[in-house]
Amino acid sequence: MSTLHSTEKKQTESMKHRIFTIIQIGQESDLVSRIFDVFIVAVILVNILVLFMETFSELSSYQHVFRIVEGVTVFIFILEYILRLWTSCYLYPSMSKARAVLRFIISFDGIIELLTILPFFFLSGFVAFRMLRVVRIFHLFRINSHYDSFNVIRTVLYSKKNQLLSSIFIILVMMMASSLCMYSAEHPAQPEVFRNAFSGFWWSVSTLLTVGYGDIYPITPLGQVMAIIISFLGVLAVAIPTGIISAGFVEQYTDMQNSDTPLGDINLQTVILDIDSAWLGHTIQEIRDRYSMVIVMARRGDTSFAPNQDFIPQVGDVLIVFQE
Repeated sequence: MSTLHSTEKKQTESMKHRIFTIIQIGQESDLVSRIFDVFIVAVILVNILVLFMETFSELSSYQHVFRIVEGVTVFIFILEYILRLWTSCYLYPSMSKARAVLRFIISFDGIIELLTILPFFFLSGFVAFRMLRVVRIFHLFRINSHYDSFNVIRTVLYSKKNQLLSSIFIILVMMMASSLCMYSAEHPAQPEVFRNAFSGFWWSVSTLLTVGYGDIYPITPLGQVMAIIISFLGVLAVAIPTGIISAGFVEQYTDMQNSDTPLGDINLQTVILDIDSAWLGHTIQEIRDRYSMVIVMARRGDTSFAPNQDFIPQVGDVLIVFQE
């Protein structure tokens, strides 16, 4: 009897692990997993398309059809979310089942999954819940998060975050200063247009960010002179973060092109992760801090890439590492 029970348990675990490999981002060699990825992307796109079509008054007679399609797609999202909770122990194998489930719930993917589902049940409630339907679009990021192009963007933004935050701070200071100056110059002449400092702030945003809506504009000579100066400053303000990001891309691609040069002097090892690996469920940064191992290159299926600090290895990944 115990042998039969053990066999059934092994079959259940085998099926559970297979479901885990299917619902994760698929490898090109795994046809079923790739089909599932394409299916989920199609469901997301249909859901978003319905979201757009519901806003057209000309299509109001089809609202019941849109509601049915939306209900079916949300049901698929719910089923996927349940499967991810059920198989989270394979995503975080070093944790207990309860902790693995909790870890997935509070992870970026888990939050996006949940926010994709919740608004469907609260569409007639708070405005915040109705606005959360837009979060479904971000669900597409999860599909693309394991490919080189998206990783490059994430790496650049992460590496330049301090400079970007500093540039944003400078822009905010310029906005506040220009809004107060414009309010002081224009309020006596246009009390209904520049009613308060926030009206000046709106003008400064549209001017400094070179949008220029033209719904609010100065009419006094002093205000027009300040507007000319602020417009020039706006061009410079936009150029600052643009230059930082551009430099980051140049540095990233230069590092990627030169990544093969120094590797000959490093004692590299190739590691194929299995289900018992202690590295599973940990980010690159955590692996480096805990095991003093640096992952130089990762291979998932037929895709090779330089992983960033937030990359989490999975079962079957091939990693090229060296010990610090």
